[in-house]
Amino acid sequence: MGVLRVALDVPLPTLFDYLPRSGVDAAAGDRVVVPFGTRRRIGVVVEQAAESALPPEKLRPIEALRDDAPRLDAQWLALMRFLASYYQRPLGETVVSSLPPRLRSLLPLPQLSIPVFRLTAEAPVKYPRAPRQQALLDALRAGPLAEVALLGAEPRERALKRDALRKLISAGWVESAPAPERCKASMRARLVTQHSLNADQAAALAQTRAALGRYDAFLLHGITGSGKTEIYLHLIAEVLARGAQALVLVPEISLTPQLEARFRRAFPETSLVVMHSGLEDRVRTAAWLAAARSDAAIVLGTRLAALAPIPRLGLVVIDEEHDTSFKQQEGLRYSGRDAAVYRARLAECPVILGTATPALETWFNAEAGRYRRISLPVRAAPGAVLPRVHTLDIAAEPLEHGIAQRLLAAIAARLARGEQSLVFINRRGYAPVLACPACGWAAGCTRCTAHLVLHATDRRLHCHHCGAEEPVPRACVVCGNVDLRPLGRGTQRVEETLAARFPEARITRIDRDTARRREALVRTLEGVARGAADILVGTQLLAKGHDFPGLTLVGVLNADTALLSTDYRAAERLFATLAQVAGRAGRRERPGEVLVQTRYPRHALFDALARHDYAGFAAAQLDERRRAGFPPYVSEAVLRAEAPQLETAMAFLRYALEQAGAPAEISVYDPVPQLLTRRAGLERAKLLVQSDSRTRLQSFLAAWGAHLLAAPASLARRVRWHLDVDPIEFD
Repeated sequence: MGVLRVALDVPLPTLFDYLPRSGVDAAAGDRVVVPFGTRRRIGVVVEQAAESALPPEKLRPIEALRDDAPRLDAQWLALMRFLASYYQRPLGETVVSSLPPRLRSLLPLPQLSIPVFRLTAEAPVKYPRAPRQQALLDALRAGPLAEVALLGAEPRERALKRDALRKLISAGWVESAPAPERCKASMRARLVTQHSLNADQAAALAQTRAALGRYDAFLLHGITGSGKTEIYLHLIAEVLARGAQALVLVPEISLTPQLEARFRRAFPETSLVVMHSGLEDRVRTAAWLAAARSDAAIVLGTRLAALAPIPRLGLVVIDEEHDTSFKQQEGLRYSGRDAAVYRARLAECPVILGTATPALETWFNAEAGRYRRISLPVRAAPGAVLPRVHTLDIAAEPLEHGIAQRLLAAIAARLARGEQSLVFINRRGYAPVLACPACGWAAGCTRCTAHLVLHATDRRLHCHHCGAEEPVPRACVVCGNVDLRPLGRGTQRVEETLAARFPEARITRIDRDTARRREALVRTLEGVARGAADILVGTQLLAKGHDFPGLTLVGVLNADTALLSTDYRAAERLFATLAQVAGRAGRRERPGEVLVQTRYPRHALFDALARHDYAGFAAAQLDERRRAGFPPYVSEAVLRAEAPQLETAMAFLRYALEQAGAPAEISVYDPVPQLLTRRAGLERAKLLVQSDSRTRLQSFLAAWGAHLLAAPASLARRVRWHLDVDPIEFD
């Protein structure tokens, strides 16, 4: 009868052999219920074998076959094998954890679908005295929307909106929209757009369209506002017309609502699903099933969407490919970008990596010929040009509560002209430190080696690393001085300063404190785009993907922090952030201006930024990395360990160093405490491994990982450890 090799979500690097069950036709890709010890588990059959290394009397049969979801295809299983091997995780853990939580459960899968709603002909334009119903009517006026897009994911807001939706349905103003017909590819492919392509866009579309039906990788390097999304839409229409599916990845949940709305307007008759971690389990599972059954023509989501089964995959698009949010930081520490590229190779379809500021690894691959680079050097909107970028030397500029007078004057000029300004500071809260000027004490987190951040809205101290909170002390805990002072500034303090300087201005602050609810963020961004704010104050939530027609000025505070960082990636990330936030200005006919406050106005990074010269910046950075021996010229992995005591973590890493030996062409460095040594009550340390050969590094890590799993219990039981391949964070 042979045996079934089943992947189970357990921290062991092995598959488990089970006997088939009489009358049950289980094959590779099937979900099965199996006995495991005294428990029952859901597993996935990965392969079939003629015999087992275990004696027959040790084998037990599977209990049941779950056929309520499609069988996972060979391409999906190949992707799982690649991820498990490359990122050094057990195959069982990789396979099962990539499924939505409901499909890992022993509970039977209910009938799931994603309702879609649309306006009827009787729907009024205005519905006075009912703002929630009016908001739903306005949202549906652009075209049909799925329930999750219409109601959002936040439970309380969702419940209130659902009640409003019932009233609109009862009134006959909203109805369920029929699902798109699966068999009519031409219906799914109809693209509705009012934008014609310029010459550069048309050339980019022609070049990428020619690759449909085979694997090819393109770096679509387009300046901010160059119309990359319009190329995606035209290319997807071509893919759908061929009866295939498209996968579109974005880095942040905050980017999905507006992109989803744009895609639904462009493809009103097309089945589209959204996948990200913010969705409730029922909606996420329904989206996964729609993708797996080929019911969804377009799959739009964050990095986890790269792991969904998409049997007829014909195109992969990775928007803002440089963004570090594509890297998972726990469990299977995979790169959604790299997984999607490998996915395209398996599916033999093209992959488009779009960005204004490519990751240096991506730029390196394009220079080496692995990716084909396509440039979009001009903005798509008629008359729109890139903003002028200037530095403000804060060593010589007069400051008002940390804001240069020239920046304040520029904001005043925009207010007088009815234009919008954005003040960008990548630090939320009121002040990063609360300190005593008498003795030098500063409020610190008891669970982390970090300062507590003062938040003015709730008058509490917050740790941005572990989430701990404390009330603001009435006096210094060391000397009793009551004159405690906030040092530095965050978004709240900047907002307060601007409100005092411009009392008549409408100021909107957008950071993770004000955007905890996704629906509230969407409403705020829509209001800003309509001109409901004069001054924006925000963090990197505002840096990418947003189009504010009236915004003509961007002011950047606190840009120097990254220049002084010990992380060799800091300059790359700073350039990307500044270029992205600068790209919010002047996206229409009115010119934009960017003012960057710095103590290093002659720094080469700011010079490249002012010239909008990413290519020159990238060349200089890559030369530095080549000479220093950093990626992409070497491959890296980091072994991290954490324990209640630092010595315990260091002891485990010293053991790991001994087990590594002295392998050829592999550099294994001494273990060191991490810069943020204590986080959430655990002491942390790390050990770096490098090699000029990715293949040799992978072979070393596989053998080394086996030794680490066999570590003495006296070491292993007191420490948590993991390998991070291609790390992007070193703290």
